[in-house]
Amino acid sequence: MQNENAALKKNLLSSQIDLSKFELATEAEKKQQDVMSESTTFFKDGMKKLMKNPLAVGSIIVIILVCLLIVIAPMVVPYQYSEIIKVNGSRDRGAKNLAPFEYSEKEMEYIAQGGEVFPHIMGTDAMSRDYFIRVVYGTRVSLLVGLFASAIVLVIGMLYGSISGYAGGRTDLIMMRIVDIIYSLPDMLIIILLSVVLDQLLADSTGTIIAKLGTNMVSIFIVFGLLYWVGMARLVRGQILSIKENEYVLAAKSIGAKPGRILKKHILPNCLSVIIISTALQIPSAIFTESFLSFVGLGVQAPMPSLGSLANAAREGLQSYPYKLIFPATMICLIVLSFNLLGDGLRDAFDPKLRR
Repeated sequence: MQNENAALKKNLLSSQIDLSKFELATEAEKKQQDVMSESTTFFKDGMKKLMKNPLAVGSIIVIILVCLLIVIAPMVVPYQYSEIIKVNGSRDRGAKNLAPFEYSEKEMEYIAQGGEVFPHIMGTDAMSRDYFIRVVYGTRVSLLVGLFASAIVLVIGMLYGSISGYAGGRTDLIMMRIVDIIYSLPDMLIIILLSVVLDQLLADSTGTIIAKLGTNMVSIFIVFGLLYWVGMARLVRGQILSIKENEYVLAAKSIGAKPGRILKKHILPNCLSVIIISTALQIPSAIFTESFLSFVGLGVQAPMPSLGSLANAAREGLQSYPYKLIFPATMICLIVLSFNLLGDGLRDAFDPKLRR
């Protein structure tokens, strides 16, 4: 041992360690080195921050309650959205334009005889149909349109914008010119033309889901898939053009990472704020588009309701029955506001630039 220490003193450039200068760590010192926080992932960390945002949590609760309403209410309410109210097996054509929780004369007589009638929570419409169940089905249709549109925008827009921005050069030039051409197409005109064409092609599809929704709604879905993803593609492309020049992307290229892995692991996570906000805002935007088209008569096929068609029907009796416009308008406001606040909360929680 003395010879080894002497050898170390003679060789000043030696990388050997003199173990006699070190002491074993005590149990208290070992505990200080333990990791106090449990291991987490990017998603778990983002969800923890999201749950600390009261507005985002409130929006999630509202959206969940609306989803539960449109699923459970048709199971509980005995009325159908296209059915005229029946009393004791016969149609009650006198139950028109009833106020909320109001009964018709036949229903009052039936109740006096010991019968039970489910209350009209939001009254009835001009055709003696329960208004509450029509608002529920209208909300279901509007949410379906919004979610379907956002899914199309997310998938097509993100893929197209990622390829265009990462490839660059002539590929990016050609792909962006295609986007410019799509931007110039009038969506309203295409919906009208598709409705006319599909009305002839799908004339024999009676009894199917397409027949219930109508050719106008199918046209809206096709237009969403053809036109509405270009905004997302442009935003993603712009983000990738600035991010792909960073040092960590160059380091990934230098070690031989494939373009798909670079996009998935390094570039797209830094575009999450744009992707999340655009997707979340696309849902209320699509709901507004569907409501507007239903308002002008280009929405779902009657008697299937939507929030826009219900608002259009309520416009005729606005002075006499204003509550008929309040119910669908309130539902639209709740859905749109909830998704907007949820989008802001997701951006604050998952944006890597705001996670410091």
